[in-house]
Amino acid sequence: METVTEPRSRRRMTGRERREQLIYISRTLFAEKGFDGTSIEEIAATAQVSKPVVYEHFGGKEGVYAVVVDREMQKLLSMITEALAASHSLVKLERAALALLHYIEESSEGFRILVRDSHAASGTGSFASLISEIASQVEDVLADEFAGRGYDPKLAPMYAQMLVGMVALTGQWWLDVRKPAREEVAAHLVNLAWNGLTGLNPHPAITASTRAHPASAARPRTGEKELREFEKAREKELREAEKARQRELREAEKARVRELKERERLLREAEKERERLLKEAEKAREREEKIRQREARLAERAARLGQVDQQE
Repeated sequence: METVTEPRSRRRMTGRERREQLIYISRTLFAEKGFDGTSIEEIAATAQVSKPVVYEHFGGKEGVYAVVVDREMQKLLSMITEALAASHSLVKLERAALALLHYIEESSEGFRILVRDSHAASGTGSFASLISEIASQVEDVLADEFAGRGYDPKLAPMYAQMLVGMVALTGQWWLDVRKPAREEVAAHLVNLAWNGLTGLNPHPAITASTRAHPASAARPRTGEKELREFEKAREKELREAEKARQRELREAEKARVRELKERERLLREAEKERERLLKEAEKAREREEKIRQREARLAERAARLGQVDQQE
């Protein structure tokens, strides 16, 4: 009888390799079916091991789920944190939006797990807690930006939640549609967040410094000198745009002041006209009263004359 040697691919896994295999399989199943739709039996069967092996490594389904969620959270959080290390606030926003979209594109299964309603087994490892953690970092960026622009820095936490929530919900939508491309989606996101509806750019695009950033696309790393030049050029562009915006604000304020002055002038003229009409009405009443009094005197004189005639 011929002896068959077991192939290298079927060799016995080490404990570390088995753990990684179970995490990988569980990640796929959780992304497809969710926590409640996935069973220990299914994880074990897919890995071709017995259920006790899964229990040995993780203590149960809750344990492996918590590990999967924690890994995905740390991966996404590290990408966002790196993006927020840029120098200019606009570039921070661009790179953070691109980092999220890049994560969604490269780790769709992980993102599907994060955006599901997290099971109690995950503890704080929910998408909401992740958003809160990212928002706390964005809050510091906004506080500095607000202080520099004369806004109240105490409003930064609220605006951070708004901003991060907008980006996260857009990411959930893009997870399935995948159109347009991530750079275009990021450009429109930043367009709305940075310019607002009143200053919306009809043709937004990611800045050159962000496009050159290694995390933006799979391309060779741009030289540091070129990056600095991109950064300087963009910062100059931003300063000019800010100056233009300030000019527009000043012009709008001047127009508002002119409008208020014109309104006040019209109100003064209307008040003068009302006073003039009141004076004319008062004079008319005085004339009527004088006429009435004169008529009364004439009537009284006529009555006396009539009495004299009767006596004669």
